[in-house]
Amino acid sequence: MNSSRNTIVRSMHDVGAAGWFGGSLMGAVALNGASKDVSDPAERSKIAASGWARWAPFAAAAIGAHLLGGGGLLLAHRDRIGSQPGVGANTAVKTVLTLTALGTTAYSGLLGARLGNAAGVKTEGGTVPGEDTPDDVARIQRRLRILQWATPVLTGSLVVLGAQQGEQERPSQRIRSWRKNAG
Repeated sequence: MNSSRNTIVRSMHDVGAAGWFGGSLMGAVALNGASKDVSDPAERSKIAASGWARWAPFAAAAIGAHLLGGGGLLLAHRDRIGSQPGVGANTAVKTVLTLTALGTTAYSGLLGARLGNAAGVKTEGGTVPGEDTPDDVARIQRRLRILQWATPVLTGSLVVLGAQQGEQERPSQRIRSWRKNAG
């Protein structure tokens, strides 16, 4: 890890974040959105929950790759995190956002599993209750409707902060930091 190149862990970190972000955004836009097109209202939430359940192993792999890659980058850049201005703050914000995204993802999965168990309940869509939707199912759907957007916002922010960290590694940024610390 002392090498100046960290291609494998950086790729795991970035591809994992991209998969986590892209999968959660696709699910919110396409999967939950398309569930409204199912002709039988009693099948809509079941179809959405089934699609999310199929995605779950891939999401877990993306999240795992992101976390392993992030851990590798933390080890490789531990000196810069403590000494280069801005790197520690970026890392702290990314850590908080990652933990929050893990929470929204896990809670979404739990609620999605509960929704999947509510077979035969009439809904407008995967996250939209209908007039005939029981209160407990409607409550789950309202929570999922918020969470379906929270996770892509959080994971998209991780992608942006990762890009910022890449910019912080430019030689000009490192030299400026070195001069500031030396002077």
